[in-house]
Amino acid sequence: MGFKCGIVGLPNVGKSTIFNALTRGQALAANYPFATIDPNVGVVAVPDKRLDALTEIVPTQKIVPTSLEIVDIAGLVKGASQGEGLGNQFLSHIGEVDAILEVVRCFEGTEVIHVSGSVDPLRDVEIVRTELILKDLEILAKHKARVEKPAKAGDKKAAQTAALLDRVEKAFNEGKTARQVPFTAEEKTLLKEARFLTDKPILYVANVTEEELGAETPPMAKVREKARAEGSGMITICGKIEEEISKLEPGERDEFLKAMNLKESGLDQLVREGHTLLNLIAFFTVGETENRAWTVARGSTAPQAAGKIHSDFEKGFIRAEVIGYDDFIRCRGEQGARENGKFRLEGKEYLVQDGDIMHFRFSI
Repeated sequence: MGFKCGIVGLPNVGKSTIFNALTRGQALAANYPFATIDPNVGVVAVPDKRLDALTEIVPTQKIVPTSLEIVDIAGLVKGASQGEGLGNQFLSHIGEVDAILEVVRCFEGTEVIHVSGSVDPLRDVEIVRTELILKDLEILAKHKARVEKPAKAGDKKAAQTAALLDRVEKAFNEGKTARQVPFTAEEKTLLKEARFLTDKPILYVANVTEEELGAETPPMAKVREKARAEGSGMITICGKIEEEISKLEPGERDEFLKAMNLKESGLDQLVREGHTLLNLIAFFTVGETENRAWTVARGSTAPQAAGKIHSDFEKGFIRAEVIGYDDFIRCRGEQGARENGKFRLEGKEYLVQDGDIMHFRFSI
């Protein structure tokens, strides 16, 4: 799995349309009616042209890209944290994702009535933000109840955690998110179990009309400025166009994007910005049986990357055989890389680089 993201937003902002388009109807999806507490889930392959280039050099039986799991969470409404619109039930699902995709309506139009009666992206962002903070206050109260007794009994770790929760509570009451509270690495570890919703990175998805693609309308500019101010990401998608793209074959998609004067699809944007937001990179394993992409956090060591394949690889790690992607392509494979001095043996301290072609040696 590459990463898992949850789509949130107010009703009638195009959230479900974008979910269906991004999963392209070919996803390994488990769809349930919103009358239950289960959200829609889709797993889609992450496009990576580097895999195609590698396969030209190393023919294989199977190509396995990394994947992206998208969770379509029911539309939030004001008061969701108190159970309005069943939102409280669905808010709990956000705790399971790595990042939040917040769909914001930036287009006018009377065909689809906005739940608030008018289009105001910053107001919508604030409603979602407030509901997430209110849910986090509920989460915080539960964690405070767990640590208060042991903290009073002299448990040092519980006392530290209680003090940190007081800091977070103060921030929430001031309208701040968990992301805005500075913590050391040690403090983050103590608060890890809380999994505050507002601690998750946000990628704003501005839903626009076909005519607005490639432009910068005032609503879009407001969302972009908001994202920039809080260190979030932003992409622009036309839900209707993405639906059309989702129905096309791969070759036809390229032609369609070119005709629309678009450099990439919404899914491509999501993957690129999502990896940037979560600080993720990919490495590859190649061979006659399988050419495969794997996702790891930037800064991961070679043993940690090996562990993505199998936990035994990390436990028994000896060394990694590594060739940089550009060197592999330039040298036309492993043999050429060896001959040109681009084949390396790396140890436990090696930090994986984006695009590395790797083979792990390990003992059991």
